[in-house]
Amino acid sequence: MSKTTMGTRMPRKLETHLQTVGEQIKLARLRRNLSVAQVAERATCSPLTVGRIEKGTPTVAIGIYLRVLYALQLEDDILLLAQKDELGRTLQDLGLKHRERASKKS
Repeated sequence: MSKTTMGTRMPRKLETHLQTVGEQIKLARLRRNLSVAQVAERATCSPLTVGRIEKGTPTVAIGIYLRVLYALQLEDDILLLAQKDELGRTLQDLGLKHRERASKKS
């Protein structure tokens, strides 16, 4: 069953995404040969919190994620979120009204 966060259910797909993000952060830490304690110190949080991020726990604040990414020198990766937004752009294009101009009369 899905984990609960502040009384609401977390869809399985989101749980999976959080776990994937956590695994990617863990791999980035390991590639840099940093311990959980070192990342926690650089991110000014506890090692327990870094562990929760790496496990994909949904209760960790996004600000902590940003500090951990900063500690790993990956802070610009956050700018990739919702970058493409193909659905939003399509909806926007459908909502645009095309102006018609009268032909020029001589």
